[in-house]
Amino acid sequence: MPHASPHSSPDYPSNRTLLAWTLACFACLIAWDASGKDLAMAQLFGSEAGFPLREQWFVMHVMHEGARRLGWVVVLLLALGVWWPKGILRQLQLSERLQLASSALVALAVISIFKNISNTSCPWDLAEFGGVARHVSHWALGILDGGGGRCFPAGHASAGFAFVGGYFALRRKHPRAAWVWLGASLLMGFILGGAQQVRGAHFMSHTLWTAWLCWTAGWLWDMAFQAWRQHAVFHDSTPATLSTSQHRAHS
Repeated sequence: MPHASPHSSPDYPSNRTLLAWTLACFACLIAWDASGKDLAMAQLFGSEAGFPLREQWFVMHVMHEGARRLGWVVVLLLALGVWWPKGILRQLQLSERLQLASSALVALAVISIFKNISNTSCPWDLAEFGGVARHVSHWALGILDGGGGRCFPAGHASAGFAFVGGYFALRRKHPRAAWVWLGASLLMGFILGGAQQVRGAHFMSHTLWTAWLCWTAGWLWDMAFQAWRQHAVFHDSTPATLSTSQHRAHS
């Protein structure tokens, strides 16, 4: 475990606590899948005539297209912040800024991989909502439902959930900012996931699994960076950090 800096807090959750949280959420997800509530929730927004809000302007162009573009803008800003840090990023080491930016890309990659190998179709593809596919559990591996597939987990919600990994990059030096970052990422993910559900693009389970996968990817990426830091030396180019390091060296 790294030595605590003057700005660090020893109160952030240990890996054992994080494991307990992660497994508890996993159990809740399995329970949700077993409950069979996905279809019932989708029927709140659609019928045999389809989903009335599927092409609604605000949901489609702002919550879908606009939010997706905004997510990539944030990724770009975080990537630029690795080398040209601003604000709170100046108080992070180079490796921490790199972790903050790359964790989002890793989470997006994980979701993309799962989607590309998934046989699960979207709710609007099902016969219950005017399509041709039948409802098959996303755990029924190898069984085709008659639709286009590639709809599990929720890719659009990952435009918010992908940033939960930033919590791990911030928590050691800025625990309060880390919690705010985590809360904002989760809130945005559920808002975007909800928008897709009312359009008929995803089931609730798709959104929930996206959140869990992004969280788990962020945590594993954090552990990888911790192991990396033990075998590599990162030099931060920010003046504040350099002056602090020089002062400690002479004290």
